[in-house]
Amino acid sequence: MAQQFLTGTFFDGSRTGPTLPQRIILAEGWTRRAIAFAAGAVGALALAPIDFAPAMFVTMSVSAWLVDGAAAARGESGCAFLAASMRRAAGAGWWLGFGYFLAGLWWLGAAMLVEPDQFAWALPLAVIGAPAVLALFPALGFALSRALWSAGSARIFALAAGLGASEFLRGHIFTGFPWNDFGMALAAVPYLDQAAALVGLHGLDILAVILFAAPATLVDGRRRLTPAIAAALVLALGLAGFGALRLASGKTEYVEGVKLRLMQPDLPQDAKFKPENGPAILRRYLELSDRAVAPGRSGVADATHLIWPESAFPFILSRDPEALALIAATMRGATLVTGAARAEEDPRRDNGKRRTKIFNSILAIESGRIVAAYDKMHLVPFGEYLPLAGLLSPLGVTQLVPGTWDEGTGPRRLVAPGLPPAAPLVCYEAIFPGEAVEPAGARPQWLLNVTNDGWFGATSGPYQHFAQARLRAIEEGLPLVRVANTGISAVVDPHGRVLDRLPLGVDGVIDARLPRPADAPPFAVHPFRWTSTLWFFTIIFALIGRFRGLAGLTAHRADA
Repeated sequence: MAQQFLTGTFFDGSRTGPTLPQRIILAEGWTRRAIAFAAGAVGALALAPIDFAPAMFVTMSVSAWLVDGAAAARGESGCAFLAASMRRAAGAGWWLGFGYFLAGLWWLGAAMLVEPDQFAWALPLAVIGAPAVLALFPALGFALSRALWSAGSARIFALAAGLGASEFLRGHIFTGFPWNDFGMALAAVPYLDQAAALVGLHGLDILAVILFAAPATLVDGRRRLTPAIAAALVLALGLAGFGALRLASGKTEYVEGVKLRLMQPDLPQDAKFKPENGPAILRRYLELSDRAVAPGRSGVADATHLIWPESAFPFILSRDPEALALIAATMRGATLVTGAARAEEDPRRDNGKRRTKIFNSILAIESGRIVAAYDKMHLVPFGEYLPLAGLLSPLGVTQLVPGTWDEGTGPRRLVAPGLPPAAPLVCYEAIFPGEAVEPAGARPQWLLNVTNDGWFGATSGPYQHFAQARLRAIEEGLPLVRVANTGISAVVDPHGRVLDRLPLGVDGVIDARLPRPADAPPFAVHPFRWTSTLWFFTIIFALIGRFRGLAGLTAHRADA
């Protein structure tokens, strides 16, 4: 029973009533579910654009107490008890995850309202269905944690091991969705964010749980310093020291002879993909790109390279010689790098007919000719393609936004005239740690992210997307140039410092130099090696605590 489990471990034997942590541990039924849901929702405050990292103390501390309470599950003994308590932990993890993802991903519904006559029906699936499915991962993390659980401070490492494993799985299985990982709470904390250069996003997941769950052990030590809190303080100070040293020694330097102009048009999403708007859209791009932003400046003439956002045109640029000629006349010798649809004839035949492949691409255009191209490789499920189309299409299931794209085959590299080799990232591709740079071949010199976050309007989605793209710069030690239709466009140095940016929902240009890369950090050299090492030692600490707890329990029973 719950009271029996807590006696001697969490209560101090006084006659006073249970404290708030003890009430959470003892909670049952819908009270327990509501606590878990609310704790998860609070954690979303640690994400962009609010970036209130202390909110994650609530989420992770309550997580530890909920798993503590799972040990009160009824069961015979041994394996039956463990299985029952793991199911109970998984239930709490699902409700906490549901609250976290609902509060953090509600903006997904905005894409359903761009063309409401076609997709408003899918609003509940995006706003409620997606968080409900994603919550299965924290549920798994809680269950794994319970399998490693112990009564002392080591249980914080059990929670970190379990949630670290489930967040890694969320980022990789079924094409992966590492959006709003728990580790993103550290991404906006000065100095601590530099730990991504060592262990990447999934390492930050583990570190975040250890740091933010440590206060949960105060209930063990009656508000005295516990081993978990001492370890968390040492860890935080060590990471902050590493971050401060890395930033102090990392001076921003620039590529000679490169002058970039980033163009953010802020076009309404419902007009952007209508072919009849093509000429007007192109004129707006050219006029905005040629805008003089300071006295004595003459727009395009000041730039060597212009960069436009994802899917810039509602037509196939390569099939429109007039548009290419107009671009060439306006560029005045500058090179244009732009997001655009690219068409290619498929040599295979579909029912005897030739099929045209359409790619979501980045094109480099010089003197009116397309001289380099990259085709997006990691497409958005239900957005850019329909998974299991042969099974789902007959059931009437469609994509949740208009447009179908073909998958590119790589390589992930773009070499535009006059620019160092770039690692191109189209929109969604910027959220995947360890995949921004192709594993083979020479290291690129910068990250280029073109995106169209206009689907999500003035919500938290574009801010979260930018935060994740910025983290790729720290992981890889490469500068990031990001150009978005509605924002946030920015230039970021290889240590994650934002050098210039355009806010969400405005049109404008950024004139900037291209930063040089830093030396490749450990994560860039061996992605996930240090992450897996960190996870391994986290499990070891959790197992040591569990075996000590089992040995102590055996000795207690023998004495009895």
